[in-house]
Amino acid sequence: MKKKSLSIMTSLSLASLVVLSACGSENNTTTGANTNNSGGTEENVTIEFMHLWPQGSSADHNRIVNQIIDEFETNHPHVTIELEVLENEQYKNKLQVISSSNQLPDVGMTWPAGFLEPYVNGELFAPLDTILDDGLRDEFVAGTVEAYEINGSAYALPLELNIAPVFYNKAIFEENGVEVPESYEEFIDVIDTLVDNGVTPIALGNRDRWTGSLWYMYLADRIGGSDALNSAIDRSGEFTDERLIDAADKIQEMVAHDAFVAGYNGLSDQEAKSEFMNNNAAMYLIGSWDLPNFTTNEEVPQDFRENVGFFKFPEVEGGDGDINSWVGGAGVGLFVAENSDVKEEAKEFVSYFIQEWGKHSVEDAGVIPGTQVNTDEVDLPDLFIDVLDELNNASNITLFADVQMSAGVAETHLNMIQSLFGNDVNPEEFAEAHEQALSEED
Repeated sequence: MKKKSLSIMTSLSLASLVVLSACGSENNTTTGANTNNSGGTEENVTIEFMHLWPQGSSADHNRIVNQIIDEFETNHPHVTIELEVLENEQYKNKLQVISSSNQLPDVGMTWPAGFLEPYVNGELFAPLDTILDDGLRDEFVAGTVEAYEINGSAYALPLELNIAPVFYNKAIFEENGVEVPESYEEFIDVIDTLVDNGVTPIALGNRDRWTGSLWYMYLADRIGGSDALNSAIDRSGEFTDERLIDAADKIQEMVAHDAFVAGYNGLSDQEAKSEFMNNNAAMYLIGSWDLPNFTTNEEVPQDFRENVGFFKFPEVEGGDGDINSWVGGAGVGLFVAENSDVKEEAKEFVSYFIQEWGKHSVEDAGVIPGTQVNTDEVDLPDLFIDVLDELNNASNITLFADVQMSAGVAETHLNMIQSLFGNDVNPEEFAEAHEQALSEED
């Protein structure tokens, strides 16, 4: 096992985004009372908590969440945590629906930047500065809280940091005589060799669309450098930039080389992940949030976990990108509903959860938390430490494109990603659709 100290500085810029107007939640305090440690009584309350780590697909995350809840309820006998757990896409869809009907949970999960801003502008999320001012701010990795700040106030607190490596099956690579590619041209050669040998090169579940966006973002970065895509989104540049069109063209080149698993545009990410984890595909591009499945999850066969490696997205000849530049950034964070009837208890729960998650998530689940971790004090699998090293040494981390964008533009982006992979639009049409959606918000 390797050990290393964690020190990361991530700077994330927020795009200008649309406003979602809606009201907060209306949760009820339960009747009755409970004796506290000092002999007084406190009203019994229920905190509704909605998260996106089901036991089936996120076993370690789910277990730690339940452990933290059990400990909090033991220490706060007047509080009951009522759980609702949904998978990623179901969670996003439900959050959007309930936010417009006054049914937000007291505590939930959100993403930073563009995803967060409409809820803040709609006065749905409560500012959490009082929690940070109590000393919690100093416990976070520099740059993480800022991703959830709008106009100087934090409206969620980060649970994780992520980068997106290309994970690969070392045994499949060895059996087929291919090596980790360092250039895009070598990458295409690896794909062609695997296809010729009857092996699926890449597991991709593009029904969820953001998964395909990861591939596009990396090609945009390797061709145009770290500023090309970000500039198009923040309007200091344009999406019709030839470098961004070239990135779209290379996506369709990969499709033409049969790079992706059959039916990829109709598969979910979970289905694609299963293809990779069942040794049916050689590669899988995903965020480091999936490290538990490749390292610590005892329900995953050990022989598979021992065969997982990763590599940096290859460079493109003549491109402006840096191979040490990553797609990633702060992941999900916890919010408190502005109109919660148990807001103070909810904030106390969030503060407790953040601190306990930081203690347990690294060693128990292989997750890089938003809080600082002295990894000299914990044993971690080599694969986890290697990814952590890359995060520490990253020359740039580009925040996920759909997270940077407003809800409307993000929907255009994700739809165009699926159309691009399905050859339903050409690269120029792909770029023009983005430029139109972005320019309408100028």
